[in-house]
Amino acid sequence: MTVTAVCPGSFDPVTNGHLDVIRRASSRFDRLLVACLRNAGKQPLFDVDTRLDLLNEVVADLDNVEVAAFDGLLVDFCLQRGVTVIVKGLRAVSDFEYELQMAQMNSHLGDVETFFMTTSPIYSFLSSSLVKEVARFGGDVTDFVPSAVVDRLAEHL
Repeated sequence: MTVTAVCPGSFDPVTNGHLDVIRRASSRFDRLLVACLRNAGKQPLFDVDTRLDLLNEVVADLDNVEVAAFDGLLVDFCLQRGVTVIVKGLRAVSDFEYELQMAQMNSHLGDVETFFMTTSPIYSFLSSSLVKEVARFGGDVTDFVPSAVVDRLAEHL
């Protein structure tokens, strides 16, 4: 039996914390879809095509990982692709409270289970929002994001 999981997020930008969860999840499932949210309600730093390009670049060495964009409900994305497992990274207890509600809603709306992976301790403080803020003020983000993202942030900001 082949098990496909989805690892969703905005990935604006993709961080080393995201990449850590993606790499670890890819070693646990036969196939992993990294689903990049196209959210019309937010004003992302990078458009969805740029985020997809960056994701494809940083997961290029992972043969069982595919990248795709989605909008709307994650559970609908899963149902359309026959995916029954969602993988979410957790940094802190505060993440768990929100993600637990989402997991229960997704389970109710569709036949999907959510697997939680704790973030590696070296990335537990890291978020895309913090990376963007540090980069906007000229701070060094090389420890927090893949080199392709460092370059793209420098170009963009």
